[in-house]
Amino acid sequence: MSTKANRYAHQLLDARAQAKLMPLLSDADALSLMDGYEIGKRILDASIGQGSNPVGRKLGFCNRNIWQKYGIAQSISAPIWAHIFDTTVRYAEDNRGIQSLEGAVQPRIEPEVVFSLGRTPAPDADLEELADCIEWMAHAFEIVVCPFPDWKFEAVDAIAAFGLHGTLIIGEPHVLSSATRRNLASMLANASVSLSCCTEDSVTLCGAGFGSDVLDSPVHALWHLHQELNAHPEFTPLQAGEIITTGTWTDAYPVQAGQTWVTAFSGITLPGLTVSFV
Repeated sequence: MSTKANRYAHQLLDARAQAKLMPLLSDADALSLMDGYEIGKRILDASIGQGSNPVGRKLGFCNRNIWQKYGIAQSISAPIWAHIFDTTVRYAEDNRGIQSLEGAVQPRIEPEVVFSLGRTPAPDADLEELADCIEWMAHAFEIVVCPFPDWKFEAVDAIAAFGLHGTLIIGEPHVLSSATRRNLASMLANASVSLSCCTEDSVTLCGAGFGSDVLDSPVHALWHLHQELNAHPEFTPLQAGEIITTGTWTDAYPVQAGQTWVTAFSGITLPGLTVSFV
């Protein structure tokens, strides 16, 4: 797989640099999920060589409600993950921002919750111990992109293609107390978010979702990632200082320049985000 992984990684990097579509990797080869992660590792190495620094991970397909909408031969039925970089993460001051879509191929928007780890979790950490390692959380928009026509792909294609990660726009971080960390999984599970699109002519409620849709809670999604990384020694385990975005609370919706997207939470004291696209 080594030579193929390098070739596919460079094809994906070129497609991103040129903002162009490309054929499915899975159409050309019989690839396993681990092959997808090997391609992702080559992309990680190349990205570091080009000056990007990994700052954390993104989780994808943690929302069970959207699994049946993605996949060709079979529906995607499990989360995936990929690295995120200092070149793909930005912060929205006062929970408002402007984001260029230049170079973004088939961009879509996802409302998510982000965690930052203050401590490195023990390999055998349970859910509560893992939650206690979280220093802060924030609301974020992940702008996901897809180099494959019409957003049609298999899971291995999505894994290899940067986990479909484009840009992560993070709102105001909220440092967590020990009491909040103890109850965080249930607090987020019972919260909900609405996602609206605003143009000059209209305001449209596009989607809504619950924290429980994200593998029962975004904290459970983080725990899933922790277990997945520890089960595969070829992956680097979670480390203190990493930022983890835990997956969308709604489906991913197409975005275009001239739109402003707005979220609002219920059941938890997280402010919404307002981001305009140009």
